[in-house]
This record gives sequence, C-alpha cells and structure tokens, in this order.
Amino acid sequence: MFKSSSPPRSQPQPGHLYDVAVIGAGLAGCELAWRLARAGQDVLLVSQALDHLGNLYQPDVSGAEFPADSVFTQVKSAIAPQTDGWIFHRHLKAELEGTAGIHLLQSCVTALNEEDAEINLSTWEGPPLRAKMVVLAVGAFLKGRLLIGDTMEDAGRLSEVAYDFLSEDLAAHGLYLTYGSGEVLPQAGAVEYEVRFQVLAPGELDGFKVSRLDNVYALGRCTPGQHTYASVLEDAAALARQLGSA
Repeated sequence: MFKSSSPPRSQPQPGHLYDVAVIGAGLAGCELAWRLARAGQDVLLVSQALDHLGNLYQPDVSGAEFPADSVFTQVKSAIAPQTDGWIFHRHLKAELEGTAGIHLLQSCVTALNEEDAEINLSTWEGPPLRAKMVVLAVGAFLKGRLLIGDTMEDAGRLSEVAYDFLSEDLAAHGLYLTYGSGEVLPQAGAVEYEVRFQVLAPGELDGFKVSRLDNVYALGRCTPGQHTYASVLEDAAALARQLGSA
C-alpha cells in the first residue's frame, strides 16, 4: 500500500481552525483531501457515513478508469488482482486514515456561515466546525431523492441520507440550484434506482469557486456538466493545486 510521506502533525482540539474542510467523502472529497494533506494542508474530511468512504456506484473496480497518480489508482493497484468494491473501500479508508493531516469526521453539515477570514460549519451534532476554506464535494446528496419504482426516498444513495438542510442554506445565501439525475443499474442483491439531486447553476461558479461566498468551492457531481470517475479525480487534482497556492 502506498504510504504518505507527510510528517505527523498534532491532533486538533475543540475549536481547531482547519486549513480546508471538505464536505463529502466520495471520489471527489477523498481525492482532494488526500492531495491537500500530502501537500501539507490541515484537512477536515466530513462524511455522513465513514463506512461508505470513497464508495463507487458499481460493485467492483475492474472497469473503473482512474488517473494514474490518484489515490484510487494506488489502492486499486495495491489490491490487484482483487477487484471487489468492499475490499477496495477498506484499503482506501486505511490509506486515508494513515495520511497525516487528514482528520475524518462522521457528521452532517447543515449550514455555512462566513465570518471574517473563516467559515463556521454548523452540524446536526452541535458545536460548529471552523475552517479557512470549504469545499462542497457532496455528489448527488444536495436534496437527493431516490426513485425505486413508485417509492421515493430522501437519500443520495441507498441508505445514505440527503443534505436537505445544507441545500436550503445555500439557497438562503442566494445561490441558484438546478437539478441533475442519474441511474444506478441493478446489481446482485440491490435494485435499480434513479437519483435526482440539486446542482449549483453554472452562473454560480467561477471555475471551482462559488461566486456568492468568499472562501467556498465546489467539486464533482454537485457542479454542472457531465462527470466521469476520471474527470472528477482530475478536477480534484486541479483544485488541490489551486488551493495549495491560495
């Protein structure tokens, strides 16, 4: 397994100010956090479910196309010839946990409040989190809705709740949100479903920067356009370079 060369850093205390808080730990969030931490940033990676860290919308990684320098390729190569998605997930989680500078938190962010040169992130659990910059990497979870036959579930993926409060907070900041959708084909032991979710409108972004907020960026499926595994990971690498020089 590829190991981080970053020196160990002290663990954050209550009220700690992170360099970057990444909301969402799918492809985009995991790749971005890994790259930022390896570049020396102090990163908070927030996921509603750490057991689903870096999950893919497919049962294995046999046909997944990842850029050669991504953490996803590092992990895929390390487990070869195995391609099972849960084996991949366990190794990816171990890699992120072992990378100095990444602080994993299982929580749900509900609102963002900019004050001076920092952002307070409100959560379901109570005390706000603090960061100099925030990246929205929430994928299909902004008011995500699963359609399974005649049934609709408030989720961005099976058994993973949607970010409704965060979506409403972004709208309260004056951001215009449109809609995206996607289908997940049936797999062994799982049903086919469609997911519909909110996306930041093209006019709300200047590159990765959210135009109405000073230090907030967005990445992945919560942004306009067509996205693939490769394109999302390449965008994460580009944003990591941008934030590293900010």
